[in-house]
Amino acid sequence: MRWEDVLYSQGFGTRRACRALILSGAVAAGGGRHPVVDPDEPVPPDELAPGLPFWVEGVCWTYQPRAYLMLHKPAGYECSRRPSAWPGVHTLLPAPLRQRPGGAADGVQAIGRLDQDTTGLLLLSDDGAFIHRLTSPRHHVPKVYEVTCRHPVDEGQIQRLRAGVVLHDDPRPVTPAAVERIDASRLRLTLTEGRYHQVKRMVAAVGNRVDALHRTAIGPVALPADLAPGQWRWLSADEVAALQAAGGKAAGVKAPRPETR
Repeated sequence: MRWEDVLYSQGFGTRRACRALILSGAVAAGGGRHPVVDPDEPVPPDELAPGLPFWVEGVCWTYQPRAYLMLHKPAGYECSRRPSAWPGVHTLLPAPLRQRPGGAADGVQAIGRLDQDTTGLLLLSDDGAFIHRLTSPRHHVPKVYEVTCRHPVDEGQIQRLRAGVVLHDDPRPVTPAAVERIDASRLRLTLTEGRYHQVKRMVAAVGNRVDALHRTAIGPVALPADLAPGQWRWLSADEVAALQAAGGKAAGVKAPRPETR
């Protein structure tokens, strides 16, 4: 692979734009940050591995064949690529991650969605198989939410949630994998399926109301305490492997070392 191909694969624009970046002297590579001056210079195969550092206009990047990210989603953002009323979560990411060439759509995609007023852990990737594994209902990947309710939660409401509640669009009871009281007005709910406004509708079905909703974990991966709202980082190789295992047969996917943005 040539350096022009590396930049193109990482989302730095069209091939012409990537070539122009290199010719302008804006690209460097290696521990010594030696300038890359020839767009057609091949990258030795033994060096072209996940984690290869390179610099574009002074910013350090690492080569990643596929992108696996976590984002601490703040309130006021939509997860859609085409948001209707609020800014999209993709605007919180640098341009190369939004522009990485892919299949049906370029750039990383949100793995599932959170409502605009819901905060917490959001995963993104440009790996279609990874996205499908985590969103397919047959894999039942657990997702943990902290729910702040409008009114104090009584034992009867907790028991009704544990027994399963019926939502208006499905006669089958919806049962959480776990329900735990955090304090008088807060619950921790673990779900293994995803439906439209599911948590809000479940809480409403037992006579309460959700004032705030925060996702703290997906499968074995929890939102780190030091990742502030609006920040993102690469998933580690261990985290990607654990998510693959949670979603079915594990696959040995190489992933970036963590880096907070």
